[in-house]
Amino acid sequence: MASFSRTSSSLLLLLTSLLFTISEAKEILVGGKSDAWSIPSSSSSQTQLLNQWAESTRFRIGDTLVWKYDAEKDSVLEVSKQDYETCNTSRPIKEHKDGNTKVSLGRAGPFYFISGAKGHCEKGQKLIVVVLSQRGNGFLGISPAPSPAEIDGPAVAPTSGASSLRGGLVVAFGLLLVLGLF
Repeated sequence: MASFSRTSSSLLLLLTSLLFTISEAKEILVGGKSDAWSIPSSSSSQTQLLNQWAESTRFRIGDTLVWKYDAEKDSVLEVSKQDYETCNTSRPIKEHKDGNTKVSLGRAGPFYFISGAKGHCEKGQKLIVVVLSQRGNGFLGISPAPSPAEIDGPAVAPTSGASSLRGGLVVAFGLLLVLGLF
């Protein structure tokens, strides 16, 4: 009976830690502060600061980026890698002009953003965000986010948060079967 109790306690601990690894999506303020999306004073410093912030932040599928800016003077454009590199504002994937932009990160891989205000991107007002794949947030450990410079290929196909939960439940059920508790 004591063995069953220890096994049940171990299983409960494992299931609890599994549930904690399935993280909730969160809203993340771009640059970590409300005035980060602004006219840069020098191109290298603004791009460097925003991308250093992005490299040190772990973004997961389902997270939401939040930009605060003056809607009369600026905007946020989600663009392709090529348009990011050339500051092309003429064909955005999505355009946001409300001053309180929220963009949901619905897939793993890189996202490219530039300012839609004339001349701002050329001065460095742009950002690359890399979203971790579902594999990266499992209970076996989290691998660090890759540098945006390392991302060169196409983005990984989208997955839903439900598949992560479903996978965790399959693991838990398998453990119950192995331990003979179910």
